Amino acid sequence: MIPDPVVGAYRAGAFAARAVPAPVARAVARLGGSAAGQVMHARRSAVEGNLRRVDPTLSGRRLDRAVDGAFASYARYYAESFRLPGADPAAIDAGFSFSGYGHIVSARERGTGAIIALPHLGGWEWAAFWMAVIEDVPVTAVVEALEPAELFDWFVDFRRSLGMNVVALGPGAGSEVLRSLKAGHVVCLLSDRDIAGGGVEVEFFGERTTLPGGPATLAFRTGAPLLPTAIYFDGDGHRAQVDPPLEVERRGSLRDDVARVTQDLAVALEHLIRQAPEQWHVMTPNWSSDRAE
Repeated sequence: MIPDPVVGAYRAGAFAARAVPAPVARAVARLGGSAAGQVMHARRSAVEGNLRRVDPTLSGRRLDRAVDGAFASYARYYAESFRLPGADPAAIDAGFSFSGYGHIVSARERGTGAIIALPHLGGWEWAAFWMAVIEDVPVTAVVEALEPAELFDWFVDFRRSLGMNVVALGPGAGSEVLRSLKAGHVVCLLSDRDIAGGGVEVEFFGERTTLPGGPATLAFRTGAPLLPTAIYFDGDGHRAQVDPPLEVERRGSLRDDVARVTQDLAVALEHLIRQAPEQWHVMTPNWSSDRAE
């Protein structure tokens, strides 16, 4: 069987990222990401539209710099994630800071596990590695299925090598996530894109779109706290912010309650993204009006 060239490219990138010192990997990623942003016109247009919603004042050179920063940040995400296998846990710990981690500790002490609702921001895999390897906290990550299948399998193996339990987004994901929460896992859900479709309609950065209803539904079904969380690049290191749990209580029908909490989550994600919009890695249209265009 002939290896898929895309998978080969990722393997080569992972090898190269580990073969050079960290400052070199970051510098190459920054330059390569910015260069990619100049030639990937459709993705650049999507990023421009997304960032203008985060900050409507962005235009001209300020917008160009923000978009370049998003591409550079995305490249850094890959370069630094690829360096994690075999990394020195002490060095990871030294370069990682956390605020609000007590919310996760409290959830696990109650025996419910915790639902971490993340935007595509910064380098979330560093936080998962930190929890799994340094804090010895079981982590389950729900991830988007990729094509070709060989590439998805490679990413699953890669993330499992970091200590994560990986669940593919799909029909069977819900039951597996429920089992993980029952076992006290921290479940990580990227929540700022309705990848599977059929999500909950919300207002997000001033315009109607849909976001996944899974995080709120899981919180209602399990009693696990729903914690809006972001991981930021912070200088040469990383910083995690875990916000207090959203208020999850039954007030009406489950459908209405899920819609209400998902809207609350959208507001929380807005706040997290606005702290570092140039690190927001959503490079596809995220609103119906953009997809229509």
